[in-house]
Amino acid sequence: MSYVASFLETAAAVLARLDRDAIQRLVELLAATRQRGGRLFVLGVGGSAANASHAVNDFRKIAGLEAYAPTDNVAELTARTNDEGWDSVFAAWLAGSRLGTGDTVLVLSVGGGDVDRGVSVNLVRAVEYARAQGARVGGIVGRDGGFTARHADVCVLVPPVEQRLVTPLTEAFQVLVLHLLVTHPTLKIGATTR
Repeated sequence: MSYVASFLETAAAVLARLDRDAIQRLVELLAATRQRGGRLFVLGVGGSAANASHAVNDFRKIAGLEAYAPTDNVAELTARTNDEGWDSVFAAWLAGSRLGTGDTVLVLSVGGGDVDRGVSVNLVRAVEYARAQGARVGGIVGRDGGFTARHADVCVLVPPVEQRLVTPLTEAFQVLVLHLLVTHPTLKIGATTR
């Protein structure tokens, strides 16, 4: 079988196994956040940071939800990293944003963070901070053993059908799920032009 056919068949298997109930619960979590006047903070690193930026645009424009991503402000992000360290950068940014009980943190990540392995510790610290502040936590991740999957109120797992493709498919399906969310009739209030 060609690589193209194999990749697309794996993607189709991931799509078939996405947890529709978890996605619906994430819709409801985000709708409740908007209804109570809360804000959405979208966190991600690497490709997931790019997806976070895209998500902020769509949540603001299409879903009318006040949304921010710390990675969109490279000056603050690098200053905090330099002065306070990478592991605490997102938690410190959330503290500076006065994260509160009405707000929601949405984590986009392949692994979801793992302190023991030293992977995406900044996401772990952010989730811990959000929980301590009484904020809600959602996630779209590619591994169910990570910190986000274990500690979020709602977490959509992108099924790891093929280990060698976990990262590209997780990041690709984050975008698919995000577009599903912002166009869901419960959340969509703005027009999509085409």
